[in-house]
Amino acid sequence: MADKTFNLRIISPTRIFFEGDVDMIEMRTTEGEIGVLAGHIPLTAILEPGLMRIKQAAGDREAALHDGFVQIQKDSVTILAESCEWPEEIDINRAREAKERAERRLKSGAKEIDSFRAELALKKALIRLDVAGRH
Repeated sequence: MADKTFNLRIISPTRIFFEGDVDMIEMRTTEGEIGVLAGHIPLTAILEPGLMRIKQAAGDREAALHDGFVQIQKDSVTILAESCEWPEEIDINRAREAKERAERRLKSGAKEIDSFRAELALKKALIRLDVAGRH
């Protein structure tokens, strides 16, 4: 019987966020949500901020994943992430403040505001609040 797990490695600029054998990982790419199982076809994709689910025999874990790239091979997946956070690492008050700040910037309509950056900041804050609120 074929092995139904694969090695997952998630690397951010500050640390190796996760490394181990998993049953499945789900994440958001620029093309939409993707789920990866052992034996997946090779693929490289750009990641968008979103909820990431790691499924293992010992239980499932969720994290906030903020931008990056994923390289999928038949027996391994490597994610190079801008940042990743477990729910217990998220500062809810800071995320709320970031959300409010981004909303104010977007509502102001000022020409000097970079709306793309403000929208991205809002998206990241909402993901942090969602992930932290689940746990």
